[in-house]
Amino acid sequence: MSSSSLSRRAVVGAALSGAVVLATTGSAHAAGRPSVARSSGGPVPPPAPAPPTPVPPLNVPALRAAVSDLEHPQLTAAQLRVSGSAGRWYGTAGVADRFTGREVHERDTFRIGSITKVFVATVVLQLAAERRLMLETPIQRHLPGLLPEGFPPITVLQLLNHTSGLPAEQGEPDLSTPEAIARHRYDRWTPRQLVALVSHGSVKFTPGTAQEYRGINYVLLALLIERLTGCHYGAEIGSRILRPLGLRHTSVPGNDPRIHGPHVHGYMKMTDGSLLDITEFEQSDAWGEGEMISHTGDLDRFITALFSGELLPPRELERMFTLPPDDVRMVDGTPARYAAGLQTVTVNGITFWGKTGERYGYASAMVATRDQQRRAVFSFNPTHRDKTQLQATLRIAEALTKA
Repeated sequence: MSSSSLSRRAVVGAALSGAVVLATTGSAHAAGRPSVARSSGGPVPPPAPAPPTPVPPLNVPALRAAVSDLEHPQLTAAQLRVSGSAGRWYGTAGVADRFTGREVHERDTFRIGSITKVFVATVVLQLAAERRLMLETPIQRHLPGLLPEGFPPITVLQLLNHTSGLPAEQGEPDLSTPEAIARHRYDRWTPRQLVALVSHGSVKFTPGTAQEYRGINYVLLALLIERLTGCHYGAEIGSRILRPLGLRHTSVPGNDPRIHGPHVHGYMKMTDGSLLDITEFEQSDAWGEGEMISHTGDLDRFITALFSGELLPPRELERMFTLPPDDVRMVDGTPARYAAGLQTVTVNGITFWGKTGERYGYASAMVATRDQQRRAVFSFNPTHRDKTQLQATLRIAEALTKA
């Protein structure tokens, strides 16, 4: 079984969003964080609409340059779709398949990693709107016996916004080398095995008092969907989101390690410097929180529908833009940046909401300004899964926000 990727995914994912904030706004701008709703856990009334902040005109040369740089860090491919009322652009670089030399096409799908969480959060909030659950109810009431009896109550909302305080994973194998990752690529996990990794000791902090980005929160939320509906969480995403929106290229692969149809291959650099095609990879270690496949067009349609209120009533949608109270901070001391399913980042004065995602060989993001003047979906294929990925993310962020 392979699961040290679980903790590594949380570390790198949190670093991605945090580094974008620090590198593009600077710590001196902490007081200038976006004015957003704050929650104490009770009902959240929709705020008065704020006047839109104009985004700069599209800087096509900067966008093209950001996508075309495949050396900082080493990438095998990249693609970027920009849309919204302030302009549209699409560009690619690199090859979808190094064996055939085929270039990237907008029809190509890719692994979206933790963008999966936005789909899961949307279904949970739909169930809340249908009065089939209350966000302030402890998850232990819905999933009795799954977490240790000694754990304090952890609410559904605290799972959604990563304030659960669950312990770190224990018992995963060592994936410290690319060769070890390759050996474990077909390991299969069950959701309960994933939960067992955090079912020990005591919580890291009292739930609701701090924020730490953790994939296991969404494993529990996917199990909650299944308990309430009697259906696989992926089937609920399909019936509630994918089919109504016509997202024909988005899927929950389950135990199928392959990507079907036209897709971008992911590669991993081995110790000897060679590149291994890592596209085929069992995704059960990311069950419920990072296993989905999509493409830029489908993700743009999804975030458009979500922000436009097609998927959630106003009160539930507002949860996605509501950060914890001001005294709740990330465990590293930085301000909280995760709401119920979405994360926020301000780049050069432009505030985006959305989600980043990653798997071996793949990194991606789906973001938009609240008023949808600017939406962006990008995917790139790093050969190293580490903080060097930030170079590409920051480069694209700069190009999206500077005239």
